[in-house]
Amino acid sequence: MRKNIKKLGVILLIVILVPLLIPQNLEMPVQGATNADFNPQTFWYYPWGSSIVHKGVDIFAKRGTSVYASTIGIVLFTGSYGKGGNMVLVLGPKWRLHYYAHLDEIRTSMFSLVGHDTEIGTVGNTGNAATTPAHLHYGIGTLIPYPWRIDSSPLGWQKSFYLNPIKYLE
Repeated sequence: MRKNIKKLGVILLIVILVPLLIPQNLEMPVQGATNADFNPQTFWYYPWGSSIVHKGVDIFAKRGTSVYASTIGIVLFTGSYGKGGNMVLVLGPKWRLHYYAHLDEIRTSMFSLVGHDTEIGTVGNTGNAATTPAHLHYGIGTLIPYPWRIDSSPLGWQKSFYLNPIKYLE
């Protein structure tokens, strides 16, 4: 019995630690996009409509432009949901959640393994972006909060759960 508990402990430790050790190697998710296609000042911008603050970056491109996974990972959710409209959620290295929203089309499915060469959807303007030019809202959340990132901005405590994707895309 003790051997089985010890084995289970080792397996859980591996499952928890291995994703922390895999490098992210993030790449631009929108085909052909450059730094000129987004505003570097938009992460945590306030005020941002009913969302209060902007928890990601909007990368503008022509509707239908391919969106690729920015990192390796497993797709946890695909579908249409609230403000994000058509969206894909990918769990990547370091237990980080990569959020792709306002997609015109979704071209992946739940529990698929994805990488940099995996097309997960196309640029659109679904959800609360219905009246804006086509773009991808890309955000990175973390399951392990960074309490030192809390600030005095509106919803500043939430900032400990979000990373600035612009830092990784520039």
